[in-house]
Amino acid sequence: MELPFFFEENLPDSENFKLSEESSRHIVQVLRMKEKDELLITNGKGVTLKASLISANKKKAEIQTLGKSLSDRPLHKISIGISLIKNKNRFEWFLEKAVEIGVSEIIPFESARTENHHFRHDRVKSILVSAMLQSQQAWLPEIYEPVKFKDLLPKKSYENKYIAHCIKDKRSLLNELSGNYNNNGHTIILIGPEGDFTKEEVEEAIQNKFIPVSLGETRLRTETAGIVAAVLLLSK
Repeated sequence: MELPFFFEENLPDSENFKLSEESSRHIVQVLRMKEKDELLITNGKGVTLKASLISANKKKAEIQTLGKSLSDRPLHKISIGISLIKNKNRFEWFLEKAVEIGVSEIIPFESARTENHHFRHDRVKSILVSAMLQSQQAWLPEIYEPVKFKDLLPKKSYENKYIAHCIKDKRSLLNELSGNYNNNGHTIILIGPEGDFTKEEVEEAIQNKFIPVSLGETRLRTETAGIVAAVLLLSK
């Protein structure tokens, strides 16, 4: 049986330490764990501790570390720059699935046709943490505050840069691209709102060395397009 998995952003160096109130409450009140029960704890930065519960306090449960493991960050880093969408449930679905399949970075943005959306960083991070724990991973994806589309384009730290859009005469299929693709490099793909990018936005991206691509023959919702893009890139 798999051990319960918890997130603690700051892991001290000491062998014994107390957990956050959120983790403590879940351990004691929800899972009804008792002293000597074992669990796993990650900081979302590649470190996972195996531990034993030594004090079942619902506000400050205390654990004893039994072992420590380090997970390497994946060499192939995938970043999804994605337009905010008005339906928060659909955007949260995207966040959850992106974590589960191994996306490294999520950058929400506002473009010309982006509809209004209230972005709560604390809520978003909570969804990412839950998805990381559910999928038994030790790396929490980076999530950023929303930026303007034009401010995202000049970033230089990506070896592979793509923009997915629906203008048929200016794109190639993403899953058929090869050429200078760097498998061990950092890749970013931009996913627009459901009204698509404007022609001017696509041209501006191309001027900033983004390659225009299509994700297939059908028109996808923004959140679906983000997941399809991530899967295609992770399979390269």
